[in-house]
Amino acid sequence: MDFPEDSENSSLRLSNSSKQIQVNTDDQYGNAILPSIFGIICFLGISGNSIVVYTIIKKTKCQAKQTVPDIFIFNLSIVDLLFLLGMPFLIHQLLGNGSWCFGATMCKVISALDSNSQTVSTYILTVMTLDRYVATVHPFRFNHVRTTCVASAVVAAVWALSLISITPVLMYTGLMPLHSGQVGCALLLPNPSTNICWFTIYQFVLAFALPLTIICVVFFKILKHMSTTVAPLPPRNQQVRTKSVTRMAVAICLAFFICWAPYYILQIVHLGIQKPSASFYYVYHVAISMGYANSCINPFLYIILSKTFKRQFIVAIQPAHNRFRVNPSSTEATVSLRLATDCQRHVPADNSE
Repeated sequence: MDFPEDSENSSLRLSNSSKQIQVNTDDQYGNAILPSIFGIICFLGISGNSIVVYTIIKKTKCQAKQTVPDIFIFNLSIVDLLFLLGMPFLIHQLLGNGSWCFGATMCKVISALDSNSQTVSTYILTVMTLDRYVATVHPFRFNHVRTTCVASAVVAAVWALSLISITPVLMYTGLMPLHSGQVGCALLLPNPSTNICWFTIYQFVLAFALPLTIICVVFFKILKHMSTTVAPLPPRNQQVRTKSVTRMAVAICLAFFICWAPYYILQIVHLGIQKPSASFYYVYHVAISMGYANSCINPFLYIILSKTFKRQFIVAIQPAHNRFRVNPSSTEATVSLRLATDCQRHVPADNSE
């Protein structure tokens, strides 16, 4: 996603993975406010997702059993990090009036990272939803399939499928000459009059509409099962963990689609607009900001909604020499007293989460 400026008509041409939008803009907005917003999102997102990655790695190093949700959350955080690492280039373009000075190779790499991260995120969320369906509706029947090895293999397949789906971006992203004599980075489709329309629909269906449909259907089946089931239930503690992880998965999916829906909807709407207005331009930038903001929301959702992750995070940041001690005379220990900072005190997690 880049922002090369046409200096002849003082307009801003928004070039992203599927569309170029040319509208009049306020230099102060494009050169000051947007870079500031993106800078804040980038800082919070990279910090939050780095904490998530560190917490899960620390847990694994301490020989605690990794769970299937850990695999999905870890990969979502990696995807968000890769997505956010492209933001400094976007900010540089905004501050440099749309010029790209990092070469053709980096243009292709950053554009591919941007498109691939969006697609991988939706596919991982779809797989996570299917996993929640299996854990909730068939906790015994497919328990042998819900292993970390299978989850890792599925995630690897998701990454491969996503790379295949962004082939047009890899093929046609390149440098575009600007009227100012500089170059910008954009998706240069061979026949824009028709290809832009088809590519926008292609991206909308694969990266948004189809995953959203699958996720909605699966969650509907989960809710229907939970309201009507009379089958034998797993142990109480396993039920609590399953419901907790399912609630977190619902929140992550809702946050993702709420943040990205305006962007994809505006992409479709723009196909029927010949000359976007200034108001469309501002709304479009709000939509882009919401999409990037989604990558810094997830870490806070993990901490707020998952007591297990919160405990793991506290353990991960405790100094190695610091130990909690419980007074033998005390009949009840608090959560903080039950936490251990050394690896020996990690309790293996149940794979049913």
